[in-house]
Amino acid sequence: MAPPTPPSPEQSIETYYSASQWQLMWSAFKKHHMAVGSGILLIFIYVITVLFCEILSPYTVELVHSDYVYAPPQRIRFFDAEGNFHLRPFVYGWKVEEDPETWADIFVADTDAIYPIHFGVRGDDYKIWGLWKTDWHFFGVKEGVMFLFGTDSLGRDLLTRTLHAGRTSLSIGFIGVAISFFLGNLLGGISGFYGGAVDMIIQRVIEFFISIPTIPLWMALAAALPPDWPTIRVYLGITIILSFLGWTGLARVVRGKLLELREEDYVMAAKLVGESDMGIIRRHLLPGFLSYLIVSLTLAVPGMILGETALSFLGLGLRPPVVSWGVLLNTAQSFQTVAIYPWLFIPAGFVILVVLSFNFMGDGLRDAADPYAHGR
Repeated sequence: MAPPTPPSPEQSIETYYSASQWQLMWSAFKKHHMAVGSGILLIFIYVITVLFCEILSPYTVELVHSDYVYAPPQRIRFFDAEGNFHLRPFVYGWKVEEDPETWADIFVADTDAIYPIHFGVRGDDYKIWGLWKTDWHFFGVKEGVMFLFGTDSLGRDLLTRTLHAGRTSLSIGFIGVAISFFLGNLLGGISGFYGGAVDMIIQRVIEFFISIPTIPLWMALAAALPPDWPTIRVYLGITIILSFLGWTGLARVVRGKLLELREEDYVMAAKLVGESDMGIIRRHLLPGFLSYLIVSLTLAVPGMILGETALSFLGLGLRPPVVSWGVLLNTAQSFQTVAIYPWLFIPAGFVILVVLSFNFMGDGLRDAADPYAHGR
């Protein structure tokens, strides 16, 4: 069978200019390899944290190993101390010795204690998404202990806590981002399209919201919400309230763009054919600067993540027993702690990785949102 004939240059040009905007965006986005890779990485992180953190965790989030306080991470091995190859990966057990100089307890790999890593092991009971109870863990050891990220000050597995913390940090900000994005587009669009008294009122409201300091507002809201609420509900309530205040920057940009575009000929043509004002804003004006809206949306999510991390790190956001990346980093505030137990800073690596991935993906989406602007 003969191979298919490649399209001629004329056919390629015709296909390009007859494609829809979304087809052009997808075609341009696929050529941005860094953005595609970042998108795949974000999907992977969201899957292992938000969807399946309980299954992928070798232990439950609050399980304490009192004999392994501040245990360092164990290395996955295939070769033992004698150089023998093991088909199944394993970790060495820990034995505690006393440092002859500082008299402090130190963990030393016990080469006689080999614990193979198995897939599909039975362990402590947990509930998937708080609904279905099971004791099946994706991987773990049948004997001994396994701490791939080490343990914290109470002997809790840091890998388990990092995965569960990712669910909190990555999911709790989406409601706030959605509300801010909707309000910013709606009120900014109304302000820029109608102008006059409506514009003046909305701009004065924006200036009032911008003048409110954020951290004192967080402290006031944390004190004002009902004390009997669970910590997650308190933080979610504060996030929703602040999302009603966080739309101001986007609204001002949307207003400026619409003041520029509302006098274009295609807007007048849409009015003449009977298009409603909201329809003109939604279908004709907002797509005119879609690239900025996409960048704003992709940067708002890591902004929420960084906000939660910073506030929890300062003790103003989530607090134990809730786990988030900020709560985990709260235990690594002092330089001495980080210097002695550097693995406590592992959650910061996840924060950096997620924020950079969102930024790279936002760059790719921004370029793809205006495919005709690129020389092809």
